[in-house]
Amino acid sequence: MWLKFRMYLLTLVMFAILYAVIVGVGTWMGVGSALFYLIAAILVVGLQYLISPFIVGLTMRIRWVTAAEEPKLLAMVADLADRAGLPMPKVGISEMTLPNAFAFGRSQRDGRVCVTRGILSLLSDDELKAVLGHEMAHIKHRDMAIMTLLSVIPMILYWVALNTMWGGMLGGDNRDSKSGGGNASIVIGIIAFILYFVTNLLVLYGSRIREYYADKASVQLGNQPHLLASALYKLAAGDARLKGQPEMKRASAVKAFFINDPSQAWNEVREIAQIDENHDGRISQDDLMALRQKNIKVGFWGKVGELFMTHPNMLKRIHTLSTYYAS
Repeated sequence: MWLKFRMYLLTLVMFAILYAVIVGVGTWMGVGSALFYLIAAILVVGLQYLISPFIVGLTMRIRWVTAAEEPKLLAMVADLADRAGLPMPKVGISEMTLPNAFAFGRSQRDGRVCVTRGILSLLSDDELKAVLGHEMAHIKHRDMAIMTLLSVIPMILYWVALNTMWGGMLGGDNRDSKSGGGNASIVIGIIAFILYFVTNLLVLYGSRIREYYADKASVQLGNQPHLLASALYKLAAGDARLKGQPEMKRASAVKAFFINDPSQAWNEVREIAQIDENHDGRISQDDLMALRQKNIKVGFWGKVGELFMTHPNMLKRIHTLSTYYAS
């Protein structure tokens, strides 16, 4: 409930900031301009909402599959959809060696769950199902659509900042007719730019919340916490081996949709390796229970770095998974 509350609160704060900027600039420019901003904001958000699934599908070169082609994969997704009370989503495979999984879509009925070819050859069936449970949770929570809408707000604020500072299309004649209008324009632009930076950080914060939320939901769908933790460990190791490869550059455009951030994998796998006490390349239930007894601390620079990341610190994330076992 706390994770859910934080996501709702974040959404409220983000749209409150956008509304305040629209009203503030509109008041300064006149009623007509306020209406213009409102219409422009709605159009940009609507366009992003409509075309984002197409962009993700094109970027990742997804091929949609049937039960005849991938019976085991489709059976896992169907079982999880039934447990979650969701319509059966479209299931796709991206022919990438980079191991990962992601979900996207406009709504629960438009849900799409995808895996890369790399993840199918890396994880055990139980680990893969835990990952798919995480992705189904994103669909159940509708957080793909929420993050799509929230991510447009910094874009709008950047546009406002740019045009108020440099004149542009925001009605230069009306602005110049006011006493000190040019200075006011610069001040508004600076405020909008600061809010653009702040809202970018808030979008990243929301992205990290949704990952914790989906991890917990995967466990609630019947997957053991150590299986998801082990999958995350293996994915980080698999991604780290592909550091510098062309696939990493293509994946960076949509990394917020992935279950883990491939660009952070090299650092993450070194941290997580401490949990794997017998060095067998996976995290067992015993490993995770031992981690549960430890007090995980992230240094100052680690905390600062996490502010600019789409995903939580992996060690913190796996430690949180350890708390989902019954006491």
